[in-house]
Amino acid sequence: MSGIERLGLSLLHRLDPERAHGLSLAALRAGLVPLPGPTDLPRLHTTLAGMPLLNPVGLAAGYDKNAEAISALSSAGFGFIEVGAATPLPQPGNDKPRLFRLTEDRAAINRFGFNNQGMEAIGARLAARTRGPVPVGLNLGANKTAENRAADFATVLARCGPHVDFATVNVSSPNTERLRDLQGRAALSALLDRVMETRATLGRPIPVFLKIAPDLTEADLHDIVEVALAARLSGIIATNTTLSREGLKSASRDQQGGLSGAPLFEKSTRVLAKLSQLTHGMLPLIGVGGVGSAEEAYQKIRAGASAVQLYTAMVYQGLSLVPKIARGLDALLARDGFANVSLAVGTGRSDWL
Repeated sequence: MSGIERLGLSLLHRLDPERAHGLSLAALRAGLVPLPGPTDLPRLHTTLAGMPLLNPVGLAAGYDKNAEAISALSSAGFGFIEVGAATPLPQPGNDKPRLFRLTEDRAAINRFGFNNQGMEAIGARLAARTRGPVPVGLNLGANKTAENRAADFATVLARCGPHVDFATVNVSSPNTERLRDLQGRAALSALLDRVMETRATLGRPIPVFLKIAPDLTEADLHDIVEVALAARLSGIIATNTTLSREGLKSASRDQQGGLSGAPLFEKSTRVLAKLSQLTHGMLPLIGVGGVGSAEEAYQKIRAGASAVQLYTAMVYQGLSLVPKIARGLDALLARDGFANVSLAVGTGRSDWL
């Protein structure tokens, strides 16, 4: 981390977290953040559900909710980017304050509630973007007031699908009441059938992923895998934020919302490893939750992830963390004799079961 980046983070951390988040996006859009360009290392070249990636380190949904900084983020070293979540209608989300830093725990709690400018504004930005080597995907959400939330996912996909490289069905946010109920077998099957029917109408049948919660039982995971395979999904993202507060030290630990960051690493990686075991390699998995170093990215990959995503760690370590993780991952693969990152996927799964 450079001195300038360290100073910038220090100044941002003196502000309300949500305001700091907005300022960081504004700085990216204005070209005020030095960016390294794509991180292109041959050992890290891989594919994810048919998409070629320069490296397997991605940006998780939630940072660029309204697809406002795609161009800058594509030059930050990521192998792929996920924006959103987008809902059919604009919505303000939950009351503020709704984002809390847990500095002692290297974590955050948010209860945003799918605040976004809606699929029309987001879709227009996606359509106008200049395509490059870094795939851009959209996290699909549902409006809080929708009578049929399941239909909202298909609606957003129909509007924005032609302008993205992949889409994610997000039924695992804890901040929209009863949204996680859609992870049940019958509800999820009906929802995914509708989404996949919409996908078939797109000019390009883009990959569709499912993002799940970490707070699921083993029986739940069995059901999700069976439904995902039956629906011919392209992969599963494991995991979203957790409702658990075990072991936290920070003053904000009892705030309502989803917990992300370092405390989520172990829990999310165990879910990832179990999914890897259950899917027998038939579905690509993306590991999310607590990735803040090359070693942690490597552990996710060895637990069964074809790629990883990060977000909260950047709050504490800055955007320079992205190429740092990619270069460190390259070194770890070389150390252990892997000619390509794909060869390491799942090799340490048993350590997490």
